[in-house]
Amino acid sequence: MTTNPSPHIWLYDTTLRDGTQREGLSVSIEDKLRIAYRLDQLGIPFIEGGWPGANPKDVQFFWQLQENPLKQSEIVAFCSTRRPHTTAADEPMLQAILTAGTRWVTIFGKSWDLHVTSGLKTTLDENLAMIRDTIEFFRSQGRRVIYDAEHWFDGYKHNQDYALQTLKVAMTAGAEWLVLCDTNGGTLPHEVSQSVQDVVKATGDWGLRTGDWGLGTGKDSSQSLVPNHQSPIPQIGIHTHNDSDTAVANALAAVMAGATMVQGTINGYGERCGNANLCSLIPNLQLKLGYSCIAEHQLHQLAEASLFVSEVVNLAPDEHAPFVGRSAFAHKGGIHVSAVEKNPLTYEHIQPEQVGNRRRIVISEQSGVSNVLAKARSFGIELDKQSAETRQILQRLKELESEGYQFEAAEASFALLAYEALGDRQKFFEIKGFQVHCDLVEGNESSNALATVKLAVNGEDKLEAAEGNGPVAALDAALRKALVNFYPQIADFELTDYKVRILNGHRGTASKTRVLVESGNGSQRWTTIGVSTNILAASYQAVVEGLEYGLLLHFQGTKGVACKGVGV
Repeated sequence: MTTNPSPHIWLYDTTLRDGTQREGLSVSIEDKLRIAYRLDQLGIPFIEGGWPGANPKDVQFFWQLQENPLKQSEIVAFCSTRRPHTTAADEPMLQAILTAGTRWVTIFGKSWDLHVTSGLKTTLDENLAMIRDTIEFFRSQGRRVIYDAEHWFDGYKHNQDYALQTLKVAMTAGAEWLVLCDTNGGTLPHEVSQSVQDVVKATGDWGLRTGDWGLGTGKDSSQSLVPNHQSPIPQIGIHTHNDSDTAVANALAAVMAGATMVQGTINGYGERCGNANLCSLIPNLQLKLGYSCIAEHQLHQLAEASLFVSEVVNLAPDEHAPFVGRSAFAHKGGIHVSAVEKNPLTYEHIQPEQVGNRRRIVISEQSGVSNVLAKARSFGIELDKQSAETRQILQRLKELESEGYQFEAAEASFALLAYEALGDRQKFFEIKGFQVHCDLVEGNESSNALATVKLAVNGEDKLEAAEGNGPVAALDAALRKALVNFYPQIADFELTDYKVRILNGHRGTASKTRVLVESGNGSQRWTTIGVSTNILAASYQAVVEGLEYGLLLHFQGTKGVACKGVGV
């Protein structure tokens, strides 16, 4: 018995072009290449690389990809139609697109008559000629064309007949995809659905084109992710922006109305409020609606790819992002945790592993015994629900959180708390005191700090001093200097993030301070916490526990003890 294959949706990623228009996001050529190769691994069929000729960075990017091409995906060059009252063959910017050497080119043109007359300052007929001439030029040069109908939905609302004319011209000129763009992001799902249905019907009514374009199949069909044939009637695509917070919903509505290509960006990066988020679209399409987008093993890489891109572009990952965020499958309420422990379906809409994520049990002052048991288990600590130690951990947790601690954000400190309650907290070193001296020079933004620490390891006292560009950096350096001869693995530890929050600001300089320190060893990351009215004391506590937990991870790992920690 054979089953029908799932209908396919072609993914088109524009992170490297539209995504980089996000305020505060900037990437180098090397960054763009790293992202392109990662998207290739993820199985994205079309990757829009930028606008060759618009800036030197994009020119070099396409040149380097010619030297080291992608393995599966098609890299796409992007540009506009020719300028008014010129010819495509004489347009310098179009020559730059040819030089980029891509098989596929995305051309955007005007759909809204307002933009034609007010923006381009030309006639509606000339705009149609610009679309036709540009696409026919690229077709004559052996390129395959995707046509992005800019401002499609606004244009369709204001002048339906003319908007459809622009699509018909693009189709007859040789475009294989007609992509409907909600450029201003103001359209709602029911409007998208109706408009896409209208376009699907119209392209069918216009009928088949005659003639053979004679382009061949592009990449070897055994490797290429993109269609290796040319449909006589172009397929419909959707490109949505998130200004009304409906970009993903609009894209899904378009697919259900007949669109077969979805354009978007990783993490929803893009101008203003961003583009449709492929990290939400892909699992919704594939797991919820039954479409085929990427291979199952590639879907399992989605959370990792999301984090990779956020790190390359140097933007903090959205921990509450659906599907891929660190908190997407985090459970805090005691009733929730108890239920999920029995059956994850009670509070999870999919299995987190399907998108490469994992379940997290959050512990806080709202926690019950179920939270403590589940969280301890994630560290390899098995507790008895009825034991005095379990009750002691829960009570101590609530007491500390009332003082300003927050263990849901500092799970490594919770693990140390649990080990201490069980009498199993290993004392790698004993802190006996520290001093910090800062030199502030007027007119100089930087300051030099000198920290001195006194500690004992295996009964041996150690006094060390170190400098840093601030008191916390100096403390961290002094501690490492004192400990590295006893524990060489500390040389691999690094402090990756440092956060400070004032808890009761109404008390001014006497306010209590919470410090969170994130540390890492190259393969794992963990977070520890310190709370005090003295910011240095809070920082010292968090840094010390970070080193202690890192050593715990190392020695438990070398002994073969199960210790999952707080994974990357």
